[in-house]
Amino acid sequence: MRTVVLVKVVDGEINPFDASALEWALSLGGEVAVVSMGPKPWVDVLQPLTRLGVSRVLLLSDPAFAGSDTLATATVLKAALDTVKPDLILCGRKTLDGETAQVGPCLAGLFGVSVLTNVFSFKTQDGEVVADTALGSERAALPAILTLERTKQLRFPSLFSKAGKVEVWDNAMLGVDPARCGLAGSPTRVIETAESVKGARACKKIAPEELVPLLRSLLQTEKRVRTVAESETKLPNAWAVGKEVLPAARAIAKTVTLIENDDPAAVAEKAKAERPEVILWNADARGRRNAPIVQALLGTGLCADCTDLETDGEKLYMIRPAKGGNITAKIRCDVLPQMATIRTVDGSSGDLIVSAGRGVADDIERVRELARLLGGEFGASRALVDLGRADYPEQVGLTGRMVAPKVYLAIGISGAVQHAVGFRDADTVIAVNPDEGAPIFGCADYGIVTTFEELYRELETFSKGEINDV
Repeated sequence: MRTVVLVKVVDGEINPFDASALEWALSLGGEVAVVSMGPKPWVDVLQPLTRLGVSRVLLLSDPAFAGSDTLATATVLKAALDTVKPDLILCGRKTLDGETAQVGPCLAGLFGVSVLTNVFSFKTQDGEVVADTALGSERAALPAILTLERTKQLRFPSLFSKAGKVEVWDNAMLGVDPARCGLAGSPTRVIETAESVKGARACKKIAPEELVPLLRSLLQTEKRVRTVAESETKLPNAWAVGKEVLPAARAIAKTVTLIENDDPAAVAEKAKAERPEVILWNADARGRRNAPIVQALLGTGLCADCTDLETDGEKLYMIRPAKGGNITAKIRCDVLPQMATIRTVDGSSGDLIVSAGRGVADDIERVRELARLLGGEFGASRALVDLGRADYPEQVGLTGRMVAPKVYLAIGISGAVQHAVGFRDADTVIAVNPDEGAPIFGCADYGIVTTFEELYRELETFSKGEINDV
């Protein structure tokens, strides 16, 4: 078995999702190689990986590769992998800087092999891989590409292991057409960035004993009806792959076609024949997997996790959070069809979500119990999921679910923008945090400055029946 792990350096360290993928590869045994693409200073960060028993570490570095979007990056990686001929390619589900989760599926589209995304665990047997993924139990014939969740910690090198050499390959060795890599080969362009301000609310501080009466009042109100703002000038046509993105498509196009078969090969063939201006996908696990494959098959750009769309009638401008949600980027695609995955609200969430963060990591079961007593649904921040205290389907935020309950009760959550994006459409947000300066209060309607322990003691003064009356 020859396994290649794709690794990116983020803020001077190995991307943790890629580190998890590398540990999975090392656990499999067989021949393991590491391939990375970036500037030459990454050699120092990649060097320790040569002490882990890998056969080789390759860094693809050339000024011609600078500015590559996901399609151009996948193109360069494929050129290198064509020389290695792996049986299995592993990478992290996402990187912490871009968070597009596109390169793995896009690479699979270029190679013409199967891809399994959001993989929690897997095993290989009889020429195939069997995996537990966000879409359930799945299998694929080898060769295949897997994108891994952050489920393993990368081992430390042995004290007696010797460092090897990081091989640096430039484009003279790879021979990638300069028109297909770097900025020249990137269909998408970031044309504007701005500080993220959406979701800001005026917070009123209340006492812990006011929580239950407030919940009673809020949950008896009618849920706010949400509509998508329509563009004054619209594009001629757009495809909506799935009913979830129909409202977004209708807001920016005069004519909308619903595509119910989301098989990537079928969508790509239909698009080649009918040449739509725009193709929109839902940014769920399936859409995030299939859209980059179609991107590769059509040679076009793809903007991930868009929260807003704009158009002047000729171009589509896609708005997405970046840098953990702290800024928003305005992106255009210079190749047709213009494609995007859209963050849509999870319509299955109920009227009340009680969500927990790192601040209550050691008290998570009582938060779950509180959610049950209040008749609500449990949610979690990414920090809790990364710690293994909550499951990925429970995660709310930029890389989890988008929810719009009547009430979102956030307990022990700091208020990182990437989490706040996930509940910005809630009718009312109530935050509980002992730190009066926590950012969560800036995106809450009501705030309770207290510990969960103190809040729980206060709630115990209500009878169980009174709480259930909420």
